Amino acid sequence: MTAAAIGPAAACTRTLYVAENGLVITGRSMDWAEDMHTNLWAFPRGIARNGAGGAKTPTWTSKYGSVIASGYDVGSADGMNEAGLVTNLLYLAESDYGQPDGRPVLSISLWAQYVLDNFGTVAEAVDALSKDSFQVVAPTLPNGKGAQLHLAISDSSGDSAIFEYLGGKLVVHHGKQYNVMTNSPSFDQQLALNAYWQGIGGLTFLPGTNRAADRFARASFLINAIPTKVDKSYITAVPSQKFEYQAAASVLSVMRSVSVPLGITTPGQPNISSTLWRTISDQTNKIYFFDSATSPNSFWVPLADLDLKEGAPVKKLTIAGGNVYSGNAADKFVTTPSFTFLPSTGL
Repeated sequence: MTAAAIGPAAACTRTLYVAENGLVITGRSMDWAEDMHTNLWAFPRGIARNGAGGAKTPTWTSKYGSVIASGYDVGSADGMNEAGLVTNLLYLAESDYGQPDGRPVLSISLWAQYVLDNFGTVAEAVDALSKDSFQVVAPTLPNGKGAQLHLAISDSSGDSAIFEYLGGKLVVHHGKQYNVMTNSPSFDQQLALNAYWQGIGGLTFLPGTNRAADRFARASFLINAIPTKVDKSYITAVPSQKFEYQAAASVLSVMRSVSVPLGITTPGQPNISSTLWRTISDQTNKIYFFDSATSPNSFWVPLADLDLKEGAPVKKLTIAGGNVYSGNAADKFVTTPSFTFLPSTGL
């Protein structure tokens, strides 16, 4: 979810899967209370950017090309870069980025893109972001709402990290064990709640509501229950009988199982909204899958089939408006000037 995406209500789920052969896949759902006009964008390496945060905002040139899913075409909500690093922004009502303190400002609309542009591994990102050298600012949105997000990242080794701003301070959870994230409460409390459900045991009973804590418990159980090697019962139905496709389908099944049916939104509950779309990022083979909940389509984009070299044009795959794609959609991207990232002062 981008800065401008935080409007009426937002909720999401993120899972990280590692197979026995080392295959790594990250899945996420995007839950939102209205059409957020998502499109996919291909950003080549070598793009000069700034943090949209005023005079002292950070500046950089992207080291990695990436494919991202936008929110309202004002920020990067989700994406994967050429190194297999994945970023997922999710809603967190408890987010508190602190008061201005003189550090350079980075608009939250660029938080995920900053990571995709600059880092190839989770360890690199954790080392850099933990220095807390800039201040993330969440602007007031056109609808008057604030932007409250936390960031999950993962890489092709299966490493994982969660970044949250609580009480004005950056909190980082770094480790391969952090393979699930939802929304409220803060991540440490999510872990505690999940420990309770783990004590209940397996499929004996799992919480069934669409609350964030319940989705966390179900996603945690399911992502650790699906096969981590070839499933002989189903592999014959998988395209080319490839394990990586079976694994992607399994992770997508998990994300669908923790999705919220279209049209269900709980007023006053910012963590409970309908699922609009899901992404599955195969970080080993660098394939980005997109699964829509509002249009009858699932498709994929191999990063190898995009031109992400320095000097290549920015390209867009228009999803907004109910456009339908199937199969490999890499050749459907069209050269388009990039959207403008939402500045820290808002619109």
